Amino acid sequence: MRRYGAAILIVAASALAAETLYRLTGSTRLSMVFLAGVLVTAYLMGSGPAYLTAGLAFLIYNFYLVEPRFTFSMGTAEDIITLAVFLSVAMLTGSLTGRVRDQAAAAQARARTTNTLFEATREFSASSEEARIRERLAHHLARAGRGEAMVRERLSVVSSPEERVPGREILLETAALERSGGPTASCSAQEGHWTMRPLRDGDAQLGVAAWRTLDDVRLSEDEQTLLDILADVGAAALARARLAAGKAEAEARAKTEDLRNSLLSSISHDLRTPLAAILASATSLQEFGDEFSPEVRRDLAATIQEETVRLDAFVANLLNMTRLQSGAVAIQRIPFSVAEAVQTTVTQHADRARRSVATSIARGLPAGLGDPSLFEQALGNVVQNALRYSSARDRVIVTAAAADDLIVVTVEDEGPGVPEHDVERIFQKFYRSDTGREVSGTGLGLSIARGLMEGMGGTVTAANRASDRGLLVTLTLGKAEA
Repeated sequence: MRRYGAAILIVAASALAAETLYRLTGSTRLSMVFLAGVLVTAYLMGSGPAYLTAGLAFLIYNFYLVEPRFTFSMGTAEDIITLAVFLSVAMLTGSLTGRVRDQAAAAQARARTTNTLFEATREFSASSEEARIRERLAHHLARAGRGEAMVRERLSVVSSPEERVPGREILLETAALERSGGPTASCSAQEGHWTMRPLRDGDAQLGVAAWRTLDDVRLSEDEQTLLDILADVGAAALARARLAAGKAEAEARAKTEDLRNSLLSSISHDLRTPLAAILASATSLQEFGDEFSPEVRRDLAATIQEETVRLDAFVANLLNMTRLQSGAVAIQRIPFSVAEAVQTTVTQHADRARRSVATSIARGLPAGLGDPSLFEQALGNVVQNALRYSSARDRVIVTAAAADDLIVVTVEDEGPGVPEHDVERIFQKFYRSDTGREVSGTGLGLSIARGLMEGMGGTVTAANRASDRGLLVTLTLGKAEA
């Protein structure tokens, strides 16, 4: 109705302009003034108001400007032809201009629809979180419906705009629709008329979307269709996100199961190896001890001792990892002799492996600040790792020196090293690089070393040596105050 009221005002303005020109010129040939009004009406308000403007302009022009004036009678055939041509031109002009205007408006509406769908689809595709998809779906529904919208799934409700909280009536209606799983429904709540749409993907119920327009807005058929398409696209995106989450969960369970099987296999191997050696040596001593020479008995006893120490270290690693994860490791930070700790650790692991390990400890090395027992364990894990992944012909070198406010201890070996993409990953629990798959172990040593050093305020890093082979592991620890 507003458009037709505006059309009447344009006709009145045209008549006023014609009156002004008539008084200035005395000419009654002013049909172009009314045609201009018809064109303006058609361009601004479409074909319907343009037809009204053309009819009113015809009547006013006939009544006011055609002789005899102020009557609807026509004196000559020329007047009849003039009025007929005027009415025809006005109708045709209004129709063509209004049609062009309507087509342009329809094209703009289609462009807006396409842009809205593209933007919504792009945002839905970029997210795999259901909460984010529901938030963007509510936003696009409110924008397309030129009002407000909400998306609910059980007790979770997302509204747009955020500051406009849906009333109790619509919340109850959407909850009932979600429980029943019925078709699209409408609801007249206190705050206005709502359209509700279940979100489904096949038999899966994904919630309910609801929207309403402002009181003075009337949506076109295309806009109504757009809202339905947005609801369908949103439901598909929610279903995809739910499937992706289920797939990720299944993959995580599969990886966890693979890791558990691998860990159990590795642990059982590392437990059986020393236990088998201990059992064989102990059985031999028990059954044939009197028949063995003293050297053989000492060798069997040494084997039992070495394998027991090895088993104890392995169990200690497992316990320490458990304690680190639970935060149960009590770490103290006191001054201690790093040089003595390095020498003790290197000697212990070199004797156990029956290998030589070179050391280079700077003179006057200051005391470090940390837990000496845990430092020895962390360094021991690194030294043991270097010995395990290098051959008897390869050198292992441990150096300790001061640098600024830190004490730096490095363990360098001539083993195969690790690929560059694995340098940081070797500190992950249970991770073992492909270059050391043939060596037994659980992949806990370096992870525990890093956890212990970081607990004391230090660091552990690794890098491949500048030469062709070998790995360089660096431990840093703060200096104790003098």
